[in-house]
Amino acid sequence: MAFPGIIGVLVLLAAIYGPQYWVGHTMRRHGAHRPDFPGTGGEMAQHLVERFDLKGVGVEATEAGDHYDPETRMVRLSKANYDASSLTAVAVAAHEVGHALQHHRGEGGLALRQSLVRIAMVTDRIASVFFIAAPVLAILLRAPAAMLGMAVIGIGLLAIRIVVHLVTLPVEYDASFNKALPILREGGYLGDQDLAGARSVLKAAALTYIAGALMSLLNLARWVRILR
Repeated sequence: MAFPGIIGVLVLLAAIYGPQYWVGHTMRRHGAHRPDFPGTGGEMAQHLVERFDLKGVGVEATEAGDHYDPETRMVRLSKANYDASSLTAVAVAAHEVGHALQHHRGEGGLALRQSLVRIAMVTDRIASVFFIAAPVLAILLRAPAAMLGMAVIGIGLLAIRIVVHLVTLPVEYDASFNKALPILREGGYLGDQDLAGARSVLKAAALTYIAGALMSLLNLARWVRILR
């Protein structure tokens, strides 16, 4: 591999895995126990649900990572954040309740994302079938054009996942910086120094979706390269 090619690969890997490393580092840095905090992340989430009168919304611990599920109206926090009294736990809890607020207020971004996620789950499976069937069909029909056509359809289906990430980013930004951060600041839950740390945690959470978008883009580029 030529030197410029090696540099390109290293830059690409840094762009994909760099955010993931920074996210983990930021979460750990602000994950220390804070005895001055009055409760855990789970208690904070439950308090905010009650404060904003989000009827029908529950809070529970999960092994599947921090998220809000609009289908069951559940704020789910990882065990580490549900049980912890840390800046990370409080910021993440406020962020996930921010999604519950989006749902409660009928904001279109969250609804669009959920619709696209359901579509992408189907199209990802269909795309894999297309990629597996394309070479078999080309051999049976002795028609390379058939393989090319099916592969192009598969790539188009995979591209829907990238659209999901693009729609997700503004939804995540809103939950973090238009919902969670103002709640933590205006509610007096955190002081100025802790608000700076909470901003870092919320920014790190958004970076996870940027990394996901880059991974989807890389996967798409890989299939395009195979076709070429």
